[in-house]
Amino acid sequence: MRGSYRSGVALILGLSLVLTACTSADDGLEAVEGDPFDEIVLYTTTEAYDPIRYEAAFMVAEAWEELGFQVQVEPTEFATLLERFYDEQDYDATILGWSGRTDRLDPHHFLGTLYGGHTDPGGNNAGGWVNEEFDELFRQQQGEPDEDARRDQVFRMQEIAADEMPVNILFYRDEVVGYNNETFDGFVTLAGEAIYNEWTPYEVTPLTDDTVLTIGTPEEPDTINPLASTSVWGWKFMRMYYDKLVRLTPDVEPEPWAAESIATPDETTVEITLREGMTFHDGEPVTVEDVVFTFDYYIDNEFGYFMPFLSMIDSVETTDDRTVVFNLASPFGPFVNVTLSQIVILPEHIWSDIDNPADLGPDEIPTVGSGPLQFERYDRGEYKSLTVFEDHFTADRFDITGIEFNIYADAEGVFTGLQTGEIDMTAWRLEPGQIPLAEEAPELSVVNAPDFGYYHLTFNTRRAPFDDVDIRRALSHAIDKDTIVDVILDGRGEPGSSVIAPSNPAWHNPDITRYGYDLDRAREILVEAGYGWNEDGLLVIPH
Repeated sequence: MRGSYRSGVALILGLSLVLTACTSADDGLEAVEGDPFDEIVLYTTTEAYDPIRYEAAFMVAEAWEELGFQVQVEPTEFATLLERFYDEQDYDATILGWSGRTDRLDPHHFLGTLYGGHTDPGGNNAGGWVNEEFDELFRQQQGEPDEDARRDQVFRMQEIAADEMPVNILFYRDEVVGYNNETFDGFVTLAGEAIYNEWTPYEVTPLTDDTVLTIGTPEEPDTINPLASTSVWGWKFMRMYYDKLVRLTPDVEPEPWAAESIATPDETTVEITLREGMTFHDGEPVTVEDVVFTFDYYIDNEFGYFMPFLSMIDSVETTDDRTVVFNLASPFGPFVNVTLSQIVILPEHIWSDIDNPADLGPDEIPTVGSGPLQFERYDRGEYKSLTVFEDHFTADRFDITGIEFNIYADAEGVFTGLQTGEIDMTAWRLEPGQIPLAEEAPELSVVNAPDFGYYHLTFNTRRAPFDDVDIRRALSHAIDKDTIVDVILDGRGEPGSSVIAPSNPAWHNPDITRYGYDLDRAREILVEAGYGWNEDGLLVIPH
């Protein structure tokens, strides 16, 4: 498969470069003297982890070199890459992705990845871009009660981001996964998550005597520390064994969960009544004090990943043994749908003794929650397992007794596991070459779900040359998204444009600036901005 990707990409890219290649002399431009820009290091995932991002990085690098930059592609192990990108913010440009979970259909999350208030280490705006108009609109939209007025604000924010290009949205990739239709049935399909979601465990039905659903994946959590994980693969696992006050239904409606009921007496007050009789997996009761502790603990520890959903909270208090009141500093329309559906409830009797939660070692991380499934085991790089928590208020809804995860080295291992019956379903997408093979196998079913997440190339706008908007625009014209989608993805996706995907039509702005693959236009932008090339064809730092 690796050879087919690289040969197809090389053929098309090679023809493209032959047709568009030109030096400064070819353009009739006089070579200039000066120092060329430092080599750009483009970070991406390893080939084994994700061949799509890996191949895309080399395509981008070749085109950028044709434009006059020196580029080195640096494939990096996923957890290490996340740490470099979010926590250290030590990179030039990086290819990563945001998953399209149901709680992200509201535009607040994806817009927040570009908000200037989230640029601190660990924050979601790892590129460091700050724009005053964008930031003011971001603050306005989160409290705007009129949906039409909010849509106007959200559309304008997308226009600003597309014009300034701090992040280039590479593509939206279809969620194509597979399962064994002879072992289990009843899978729930969600946009952005396909069948690996919070609701499949409740609905899936065993077709044999095996009541443990086995899932295969090449992905694993960056960590299972709820105060440190910034990976969807960490949270997709943890959300199974922690409870939240609200869960979003497959129709993306808020369903009171650990909360029995929710009231909003005014636009800055949210009152929840805690469900009675809940216990943590160690037998201790879940109390309103645990809820207050959890939110205060997340805020006090300034966990950047969740601060966009907590920063509007002024205080959290109890009024009786079942009521928790959230007092907001300012109105935040998505508070119930977004904040209460993401923050997991931690047991105060365990976490209150931990002063520096982000520094916990792998063997020190508590795994006691109150969720419908309880943690059993995690062998890094190999295996994870959960079992149904019989004292949970939803326990009688399960037809399964637990979930096991087989962790493979790469997507080929996952697909082999599906073919041989080692696993019942895939958590990660099938690679393009695997899809027709799965469709031909009678015992396998293929599910295709639209995605509203995206893969992005983020520029570190804190450092040169990416602090120059003209450089970012020129580099964006040197990204051949159509070929990435048509060749590497085999057409199973769509070229990217905005952080709000077209599959989320209520909030996607279809009229934003788009940067088509055009090296001539990229050179024009650089010339107009005062740049030139030396006799070796390298872009030179202007005096």
